[in-house]
Amino acid sequence: MEIADIINILSRWLHVLFGIAWIGLLYYFNFIQGGYFKNASAEGLADAKEKLAPDALWWFRWAAMLTFITGLILLHLVMKNHQLNPYITLGATMGTLMFLNVWLIIWPNQKIALGMKEGDAAAAGAKALLASRTNTFLSAPMLFAMLAGPHFASSGAGYGAPVVSSSLWVGLGIIAIIELNGIFGKLGPIASVKGVISGSFILTFVMGAVFSFI
Repeated sequence: MEIADIINILSRWLHVLFGIAWIGLLYYFNFIQGGYFKNASAEGLADAKEKLAPDALWWFRWAAMLTFITGLILLHLVMKNHQLNPYITLGATMGTLMFLNVWLIIWPNQKIALGMKEGDAAAAGAKALLASRTNTFLSAPMLFAMLAGPHFASSGAGYGAPVVSSSLWVGLGIIAIIELNGIFGKLGPIASVKGVISGSFILTFVMGAVFSFI
């Protein structure tokens, strides 16, 4: 048994494990906690903001950090073995943006929204929600791209495909627009749970079509 094989499998295992924790908590915040906050009594809301949300956000942001770190290790291994392709590049880009959204937008603004730090709670909450919904929107296509890299070679963008392609530039352009909206724009169709779920699936199919036919 070679050390390289052990590092490879451990990195993949930990990346998936931490990713499950991260995205699972992302879905919890968007699909469960958000709805509860809207309907909770004043006492229940105050208690959840003081005791529940901060702990959940701790696990959330550090799961994101560990997913990102193990992802960097995997990306190094992929590049070392000359297996980088458009799908992996796009998936890694989305994952990186989602990680940055957690640490640079969601967490700083949630501290204000939860009263852990002084500031405009309403404005901070809106910024955190937009970034969180953007991450939810990107989650399905990000996972598809990660899996398609090694397992969807017939698409023309998996293992063995040129790293740089016109489809990659189109995909990166779409992601850039989504991320810019997540920072400076509005919720629009992803304001509702139904909208962000359906939008995430639609974006996945769009990305698949881009890489299959462009």
